[in-house]
Amino acid sequence: MKLDIEQYRMVKEALHERANLLEIAPHLSAPLPIMLPVYKWWQLPYYWVGIKLYDLVAGSNCLKSSYVLSKSRALEHFPMLQKDKLVGAIVYYDGQHNDARMNLAIALTAARYGAATANYMEVVSLLKKTDPQTGKVRVSGARCKDVLTGQEFDVRAKCVINATGPFTDSVRKMDDKDAAAICQPSAGVHIVMPGYYSPESMGLLDPATSDGRVIFFLPWQKMTIAGTTDTPTDVTPHPIPSEEDINFILNEVRNYLSCDVEVRRGDVLAAWSGIRPLVTDPKSADTQSISRNHVVDISESGLITIAGGKWTTYRSMAEDTINAAIKTHNLKAGPSRTVGLFLQGGKDWSPTLYIRLVQDYGLESEVAQHLAATYGDKAFEVAKMASVTGKRWPIVGVRLVSEFPYIEAEVKYGIKEYACTAVDMISRRTRLAFLNVQAAEEALPRIVELMGRELNWDDHKKQEQLETAKKFLYYEMGYKSRSEQLTDRSEISLLPSDIDRYKKRFHKFDADKKGFITIVDVQRVLESINVQMDENTLHEILNEVDLNKNGQVELNEFLQLMSAIQKGRVSGSRLAILMKTAEENLDRRVPIPVDRSCGGL
Repeated sequence: MKLDIEQYRMVKEALHERANLLEIAPHLSAPLPIMLPVYKWWQLPYYWVGIKLYDLVAGSNCLKSSYVLSKSRALEHFPMLQKDKLVGAIVYYDGQHNDARMNLAIALTAARYGAATANYMEVVSLLKKTDPQTGKVRVSGARCKDVLTGQEFDVRAKCVINATGPFTDSVRKMDDKDAAAICQPSAGVHIVMPGYYSPESMGLLDPATSDGRVIFFLPWQKMTIAGTTDTPTDVTPHPIPSEEDINFILNEVRNYLSCDVEVRRGDVLAAWSGIRPLVTDPKSADTQSISRNHVVDISESGLITIAGGKWTTYRSMAEDTINAAIKTHNLKAGPSRTVGLFLQGGKDWSPTLYIRLVQDYGLESEVAQHLAATYGDKAFEVAKMASVTGKRWPIVGVRLVSEFPYIEAEVKYGIKEYACTAVDMISRRTRLAFLNVQAAEEALPRIVELMGRELNWDDHKKQEQLETAKKFLYYEMGYKSRSEQLTDRSEISLLPSDIDRYKKRFHKFDADKKGFITIVDVQRVLESINVQMDENTLHEILNEVDLNKNGQVELNEFLQLMSAIQKGRVSGSRLAILMKTAEENLDRRVPIPVDRSCGGL
């Protein structure tokens, strides 16, 4: 609208890079249709023109042409959409990828072409020396620290590149303590909800939220991801999602979904905060304005900094950076060859590759599809490491948790992909922590056991890894804010009729009127309706609701649970569902009165 040539070039570059990314990593990235619902007639042509211009700028790199949907067709594609005042929708196409696996594929591909890669390595300080020809002090390497062992060592180099995202300024100040800060970090929170909140193959975009931000609502890894926020933040290696940001996203989602769909706080399965390294250009006349593109800066001592940009344009950012390094430090290199260069797993991948995994190895179809979409043509290496299940089907592929297609073999393979910790495994090799924090916690003991066997961890190391990973889930992946939805301080706000109903349900288990129920009480009721459940599982179920951790669930705790469920703060409570189901079974067993038929048949 403003005829901004810089914005045009940035969009043009991003669309070219998007097409390249879809080509070089087809197993990790794919086109996704995204719906923009329209609730005012004048917005339909307005948004249509804007999105058609987007298609026009993409040119030959346009994934698929955007199109307009009528109200009825929009609801057919996205049935959970708010239909009141809906006049239609516009659908456009963008790319979606598995970001952590993409990052890993880039590192593995670089290693395959000769790069020396190191995980958990921290720069402590920069090394410098005086150039004998010019007399200038130049950066000549870095003092590095192995974070896992504490060992420090020097790495000498002709050229040092600072590509550290939100930590850009801390490295710049190692070079020059007076260097002006160029990074303006911004926190973006995302939440993951069950897959039924969105169609399997259609996303949703809210272009104008209540505070002017853009919200996406997309199918991802068979779940639904929603975000994001945009809040100034301090740089930290461990960002934590706030309850305020989680509720902001939920409220915006409520505005666009049908009133038939109850958007519940308890349905947030995981939440996390990421830090965007927004930057200002130090060479710009206006040093306060945020650069919409990436910035390559060269310091007096020859330190090259690449900052800003976005995921889609990572390759062109790298090309610009290396070109600057070649020019500044007189390095010998030919032209860039990364356009069209397949990333690890992409070369021999095909959409039907998973069928061979099912046929050749006896994997479940869901597991095979997951392995193909995660490892590409390297999925066969994972399948070869899969354990025999001992069942008729699947023949191999023991799952880490029943509801997700991650298998134990991926833990062993993940170690070959530089995984060093349990946190690496649940978040950066598999995506379990991002999909469901409770499922990730359930899988942790087995993951630690498998990693310990491969990496020769002793019992102390295993316990340390377990505690660190649980802390990661608790603070960084939203487990803390999820667990705080039900505490011993939670209010009970139920109608008197509801309180009476829940008390009756509770007393079906508390037959002795003790005021609390234990595992023994639950086992007694379950046995009466011919349901068997092992003691460890029952202990876990009661522990979820035992707020004061005294080994029993008191009436007050049960009412707090039911109040939280009614408000939508808690969902999927195993105890609540188990007690309701047991009550229904008990009620069905009440003898039918035959008084009015005089006792006859």
